[in-house]
Amino acid sequence: MADPHEWLEPDGLGGFAMGAADGIRTRRYHALLLAALQPPDRRMVLVADVEVYAVTAAGRFALSSHRYRGDVIHPDGVHHLRDFAGSPWPRWTFVLPDHTQLTFELVVEPGAPRVALRWIRVVPPAGGAVRGPITLEVRPLLAVRDYHSLRHEGALDLEPELAGNHVTWRPDGIAIHAHANATYAHTPTWYRGFDYSLERARGLDHEEDLAMPGVFTFDLERPAWLGFSTSPWPEPPAELFEREARRRRPIALHDRAAEAYLVARGAGRTIIAGYPWFGDWGRDTFISLRGLCLARDRRDVAREILLAWAPLVSAGMLPNRFHEQSSAPEFNSVDAALWYVIAVAAFRDHGAVAAPDERVLAAAVDQIVTGYLSGTRHRIAADADGLLACGEPGLQLTWMDAKVGDEVVTPRIGKPVEIQALWLNVLAIAGRHDVLARGRASFAARFWDPERHQLYDVIDCDHVAGKLDPSCRPNQLFAVGGLPLQLLEGDRARAVVDTCERCLWTPVGPRSLATTDPRYRGRYVGGPAERDHAYHNGPVWPWLAGAFVEAWLRVRGGGEAARREARERFVVPLRARAIGGHLAEIYEGDIPHHAAGAPMQAWSVAELIRLEHLVR
Repeated sequence: MADPHEWLEPDGLGGFAMGAADGIRTRRYHALLLAALQPPDRRMVLVADVEVYAVTAAGRFALSSHRYRGDVIHPDGVHHLRDFAGSPWPRWTFVLPDHTQLTFELVVEPGAPRVALRWIRVVPPAGGAVRGPITLEVRPLLAVRDYHSLRHEGALDLEPELAGNHVTWRPDGIAIHAHANATYAHTPTWYRGFDYSLERARGLDHEEDLAMPGVFTFDLERPAWLGFSTSPWPEPPAELFEREARRRRPIALHDRAAEAYLVARGAGRTIIAGYPWFGDWGRDTFISLRGLCLARDRRDVAREILLAWAPLVSAGMLPNRFHEQSSAPEFNSVDAALWYVIAVAAFRDHGAVAAPDERVLAAAVDQIVTGYLSGTRHRIAADADGLLACGEPGLQLTWMDAKVGDEVVTPRIGKPVEIQALWLNVLAIAGRHDVLARGRASFAARFWDPERHQLYDVIDCDHVAGKLDPSCRPNQLFAVGGLPLQLLEGDRARAVVDTCERCLWTPVGPRSLATTDPRYRGRYVGGPAERDHAYHNGPVWPWLAGAFVEAWLRVRGGGEAARREARERFVVPLRARAIGGHLAEIYEGDIPHHAAGAPMQAWSVAELIRLEHLVR
């Protein structure tokens, strides 16, 4: 489930501010200061929210709202909300019962865990009456927890350190610095029973208590500003708005969305797979690199990413993810390393590579190919037929990686079709033509399903020779599109594309399973087990639109007329679903294809950008 009105302010380190347009937090991840203490890992929700009241001659009025246990909304600030705008940063307009108008806005600093808040009293038009002084009361609500967890009332050090306009708290030994043009009164207490409705709908723990250390009081005769950060503020937070206004003004909305996923890891860069709960996943990083970096002429970032990941090759494999607390690599993906080689080839095609960089990249590619040819973890090894076998019970090695307890929902052990497409492309890139020739011949002879006019999803299932999986899934598209080397030509290629368009395509991309399959699930709802069983058995994955549209163009010759038709039929409707430049991780397979999963996903955005360049 996703909220179509969420906003995101990333800091380029893996941290962010995020929330809903009406100001009511619905996720444990909604926060004002969510910082990556070891970028992009160790993400902590430090300041979850603020409670705000404006005091005028007519009374005391709320400018914030929260949902509490029992679906109680308090206070009633949402009733005074008149407008929300997400660009160039989140901005809310409130009108009080006495007609006083106020704005609230926030901005996050790129490259620092730092958020600035600002409230401004709107001056009435000429002739309008100013209705007396206004005081603003702002109460921070602190969580100080891992971003996947929830805080409950207990011992928490809220003792303040005061220095002029600065207040510092160190709960659980983590510094939270506040800088404001206000007075601060220390009145620590707990606010109990916050309820996060989207977590409840996902069948997860959804109630939390938050610590309120004290109140900031502002005189709204001038703009009120308040900043939160993990280090002392070098300047008044108000200056961040002016600096970011200048920086953001020339940047298009879709480019700002793309930049949200490019973050630091150590001295290099990586790609956050999605917001709010994904870290940097190897597979997602290399799939996304072509669209987020190369298609946008961010070759410098592509270089940093590829060089940063090169030393991590281990026995031919690259990590699929890192442990979010220890940053330890986890090697549980057959395709992360293969997608790395595809990204290296795209980087080379995008321009000359400096000799020292080429040596590093070539060595990584050689280690990957050699490791897979020799055999590595999880029974990943080139078979005598030139194809790549992989998998063992209890593991999910492909992108269809849902697992419920000990049950792998789509195990795909054997020789999955898209893994063969990737592997044969990698062999071509690495110049291993002997193995490539055997593999291509085996692919052509063994993957065609003459009854269904499509490709088998997996052959030699469970490592049993000749055992076939005829599921109609979008993975077969990579034999025709999405990769440099096209494995199918002629009538068979056209049949695959036509079958996928007829059985899988929706306005937001291809479904993960045909609707006629008894395992098909058109809704993505319920608790974790129910959702994970549905995850790759029906929901639409926008990132696969890249392979589909490229395949669709290839079987039609790729001319100007075909590109124009593809743009209007496929790409324009997909762009229309973007909110703030972002696309969700998945959409429900059934009409009207509600957004679900993570509301902002890197490879969804990346493949849309790549397609927009492809159909020009």
